[in-house]
Amino acid sequence: MKFNNNKRYNDYSSYIKRTFYERVQKISLDTGFTCPNRDGTKGVGGCTYCNNSTFNPYYCKPNKSITQQLEEGIAFFSKKYKTQQYLAYFQAYTNTYADINLVKQLYYEAINHPKVIGLVIGTRPDCINADLIDFLSDLAKDNYISLEFGVESTLERTLKDVNRCHTYKETVDAYELAKNRGLHLGAHMIIGLPGESKADILNHASQLSKLPINSLKLHQLQVVKHTMMAKQFKDNPEQFSLFTVEDYVDFVTDFVALLRPDIIIERFISESPSHLLIAPKWNLKNFEIVAKIDKKLVEKDLWQGKSIEPSLQS
Repeated sequence: MKFNNNKRYNDYSSYIKRTFYERVQKISLDTGFTCPNRDGTKGVGGCTYCNNSTFNPYYCKPNKSITQQLEEGIAFFSKKYKTQQYLAYFQAYTNTYADINLVKQLYYEAINHPKVIGLVIGTRPDCINADLIDFLSDLAKDNYISLEFGVESTLERTLKDVNRCHTYKETVDAYELAKNRGLHLGAHMIIGLPGESKADILNHASQLSKLPINSLKLHQLQVVKHTMMAKQFKDNPEQFSLFTVEDYVDFVTDFVALLRPDIIIERFISESPSHLLIAPKWNLKNFEIVAKIDKKLVEKDLWQGKSIEPSLQS
C-alpha cells in the first residue's frame, strides 16, 4: 500500500502540504508554566525522563514575551526560507496549566501575530477542562488549532513508575472531551520506557488506534542529564533495555503496521543535544533514521495499518 510521497505510512510533511499548500514552520514558545507533578499539586520532581532543555531553542525563554519569542524565532527561520507560514508552538512543560484568563491572553497574543496562522499546544491530559476546550474550539473556527497530549504510555504501572501522576483513563477521557470540536488532536509516545516489553509497546499502537487522534509523535527513550532517570540509569542500568538503531528501526516498522492508517505520523525519533544525552548515542540525524525505516518497511512488505486489529478496520 502506498501513501503520499511514495511512503508506506501517512507522513506529516504530506499532510502539511495538503493543509497549507506551502512550507510551515513551528516556532517554539515557553510560557513559564510548570506541571502538577512538579509544583506539589500531584507530585514533585516532574516526569523521571524530563529535561526541557533538550528541546527548547535559544530564543525560547519564559522571561521574554510571547511576541518577542515569536519575532526572534521567525527572524531565525526566515534566513533559510523566505516564504513560509508559522505556527506558534506552546511546547515547554504544561501549556494549559494556569488560570484560564492568562492562558487565553497568551494564546490570543500568539494567534494575533500577523505571521502566525495557528497554534500547536502541548499539554497533559489531566490539565484540560470543558471551558478550555470551548475556548479552543471557538478559536478553531477561524484558525488552525492543534492540541497535543503527552500520552507516553497506555500502561498504568508505567505512568506511575515515571511519575506522570495521571492515569491512562484520564488520557482517554481527555480525548473524549476534545473530539469533534474542530481541533487537530495529537498524541506523544515514548518507545522503550523501563519495564515495558516489546509486546507491551506494540499494544500501545493498538490502544492509540482506538483514540480519536489525528497525529502521532514517536520517539525512542533517551536518558538525559539532570533527570531522575539519569540517576536510575546510573544506579540500575539493568532495568533499561535501550534500543540500538537497528533494533529500533526493525521494531518501529511492526509498530506502524498496527496503527490506524489515517493517523498522521509526525515523527519517529527525537534528537537530544549531544552535551545532555547519556544514552543511547546513535549519532544519526532524523532524516537518516527515517530513510532506514522507509527501507525496512519495503524489505518487510509492511505498511501502516497492515496488521491492525480487525475491530479497528473501517
